[in-house]
Amino acid sequence: MDALIKGLVATLPVVEVAFLRYVVGSCVMAAIAAIQQPGWPRPDTVRANALRAVLVVVTATCFFYGLGVLPLAEALILSFVSPLFTALLAVLLLGERLSARILLAIAAGFGGVLVIVLGSQGAWGEGASGATRAHSLWGVAAVLVSALTYSASNVLLRARAQRDPVILIVLIQNVAPALMLAVPAWLFWRMPNAGEAARLALVGALGVAGHLCLARAYAGAEAIRLAPLDYTALVWAVLIGFFAFAEVPTLWAVTGAVLILAGAFAGSRRRA
Repeated sequence: MDALIKGLVATLPVVEVAFLRYVVGSCVMAAIAAIQQPGWPRPDTVRANALRAVLVVVTATCFFYGLGVLPLAEALILSFVSPLFTALLAVLLLGERLSARILLAIAAGFGGVLVIVLGSQGAWGEGASGATRAHSLWGVAAVLVSALTYSASNVLLRARAQRDPVILIVLIQNVAPALMLAVPAWLFWRMPNAGEAARLALVGALGVAGHLCLARAYAGAEAIRLAPLDYTALVWAVLIGFFAFAEVPTLWAVTGAVLILAGAFAGSRRRA
């Protein structure tokens, strides 16, 4: 989905891409809800998930912007700080226990991210113009903001996933952002062509599939244990980078990946 979005925001406004992603998602979820019939949401369900929808909108628009101005791998690497935020917010807001094993797992994963960042020579526009550097810095800031709001939304998801039907959670998390983004998207609207429309439809479908899986996961496991698993996105980033953009992983990237995956495995493994 990120790879498709990176191509789309090169030709379409970020808010339009985000809006249409949630419009498609709303249509898909409405069809699923019509089949599953989870019932009408309670007022507290609507309020809590509407608050989370605000975080979802900030996450999507900031990350989509970052994808547009940064290389795909760099944007994904920066987003890997989100599990650290998730674990810390889970401790502060949900009262979950931060064991030494979880702390070491997150440290290993975050250390892997640092290895990749430190090993990427010329990252973030070295030798580029001042305007390009500033644009890149805004992209970095946007991705870091999206990582924080993504973590906060996941902590709220953990709090609601054990109370509300998953179908209703994901439905609200598509309908509410679509409504919030409708006016900004209209202000910057550019009619997508047939190819862009097809990719936008696929983005929406992939977003729904990912959100359903995420809600199921947070309904069945602690946020603090799921946080390190976000680091496995690096595997997909490497594969997409290789097949879609002909990017060959460096030794630094491989070393970082080993640390990240080791941390993810250790953090998610249940005690015997």
